[in-house]
Amino acid sequence: MAATLGQWGLERLALLSPMDMTTTSARLGGLLFLAAGLYQLTPLKRACLLVCRSPFDFVVNHWRDGAGGALRMGLSHGLYCLGCCWILMALLFVGGVMNLVWVAVLAAVVLVEKLFPLGVWMARISGLLLVGYGVRLLTVN
Repeated sequence: MAATLGQWGLERLALLSPMDMTTTSARLGGLLFLAAGLYQLTPLKRACLLVCRSPFDFVVNHWRDGAGGALRMGLSHGLYCLGCCWILMALLFVGGVMNLVWVAVLAAVVLVEKLFPLGVWMARISGLLLVGYGVRLLTVN
């Protein structure tokens, strides 16, 4: 819902192309890359990533009986995963929401963060790269 509202707002401000759903502003793109990079380096990102990386551990340690308990566990774990990846998904507005290559690149970053042993380091490295690219976009344009 937040992404839909963001898309609607960006279109209304003429900051998002309705044809390919990419940002029309290099400044906005730079700010999104910078924000994503900085978030990748925060303790909140690290905490969410650690929980999201191990669903089995979450289930074992947060077990609730019944359908209502399962729903609460799912919502709770989903919030951790959302906290882990929300800002990376916002980068879809920069590369294009319908750009399958861009979607695959972001999905690969999330996959490495979540499944590979050095995933926490991948988040930090990608954070630094995103910050660097955001600064570049902001200073060149």
